[in-house]
Amino acid sequence: MKSLFILIDNLFQIYLWVVIINAVIGWLIVFRIINTSHPFILSLIEISYTLTEPPLRYIRKAIPIIGSIDFSPVILILALLFLRNLIFEFFAPHLF
Repeated sequence: MKSLFILIDNLFQIYLWVVIINAVIGWLIVFRIINTSHPFILSLIEISYTLTEPPLRYIRKAIPIIGSIDFSPVILILALLFLRNLIFEFFAPHLF
């Protein structure tokens, strides 16, 4: 059972990093630091967009972009951390 919770924790951590990478890539594109025509960069953008856009779109519907600043990645990260802690608090308090 502990292995299952460790797996869930690792999946949360990987997804958190994907959200962070997606936000950083977005900033680098806006400031024209990276070249989006490069095939490797384009594949990274597509993968991160595919993985993160559905929950970010849902958050953007509830909380619009404020003054050209998109807070949806921050809210998604906080929600994922809260959900992760909630899962471990209710279902595995004695394991960790």
